[in-house]
Amino acid sequence: MSEKPILSVRNLKTYFDVTKGIFTKKQIVKAVDDVSFDVMPHTTFGLVGESGCGKTTLGRTIVKIYDPVEGSITFEGTDIAQLKGKELKQYRKDVQMIFQDPYASLNPRMTVGEIIKEPMIIHGIYNTDQEREDRVVELLKTVGLKPDHIRRYPAEFSGGQRQRIGIARALAVDPKFIVCDEPISALDVSIQAQVVNLLEQIQHDLGLSYLFIAHDLSMVKHISDTIGVMYLGHMVESGPANDIYHRPLHPYTAALLSAIPIPDPNVAKAKGRIVLEGEIPSPINPPAGCPFSTRCPKATERCKSERPQPIQVGTRLVACHLYEK
Repeated sequence: MSEKPILSVRNLKTYFDVTKGIFTKKQIVKAVDDVSFDVMPHTTFGLVGESGCGKTTLGRTIVKIYDPVEGSITFEGTDIAQLKGKELKQYRKDVQMIFQDPYASLNPRMTVGEIIKEPMIIHGIYNTDQEREDRVVELLKTVGLKPDHIRRYPAEFSGGQRQRIGIARALAVDPKFIVCDEPISALDVSIQAQVVNLLEQIQHDLGLSYLFIAHDLSMVKHISDTIGVMYLGHMVESGPANDIYHRPLHPYTAALLSAIPIPDPNVAKAKGRIVLEGEIPSPINPPAGCPFSTRCPKATERCKSERPQPIQVGTRLVACHLYEK
């Protein structure tokens, strides 16, 4: 019998009403529009796409910062929409988030020890303050910081060190699943690999599952078992990381991969770059057909009028008319 997903998202829609004034036409931003995917236990699902495609909104909907308008999120067999009281509090303990900005996500008026202890206090973990402090010291060592950092404030640390503090805070309540919302995008390139390696080591040691959100497809491929590609609120392709990285099916995935820098100029020139023309459509007024049809070099008249549904192509799901029989 195959293993069941730890997290299952089905037909998820998260919309925002951005209408200004009572006499103006109603405007709805379709940030996440009919997205489905599964995350298996002890694995990483990588989520990539351009800025504004809905990646962060999807992650925040999963941790219940935002409420969806339709669809379901099932965690360990339970629909989280039905959770209330103690059950909801337990879900918030099991599913944590590492935020993108290591500067804005830490309270500047709290010490590192207070920041990491706060989730323990909220969830009633450990009986005494000394036990919590011992746990903070242990977590600081786990993320590569020193025990004496416990008395310092966030302003005394670099961006990479602050992100390690954010990781320690997420680990403080012993979660099962972590949403990593572009945890390396605000860091120097030299620090990014260190943080990714740290996340991989923590996953190996603790058996965690990740949703890893990022722009860089090469980095996502390195850390992920499965990759999902989002465009304008839609999941256009998903499947095993190696398959997507080495043989993309959707034209948008191919364009993203072609943008990855290659150190050898001769190889880069031979490979060629797929340059997408035009602007990304507004999520308030998306195209009637395929959301990528306005920029796709392979778009047909059908693409402009009929939205493709995800279909199974080998090991992958791809939403593209090119692969329909």
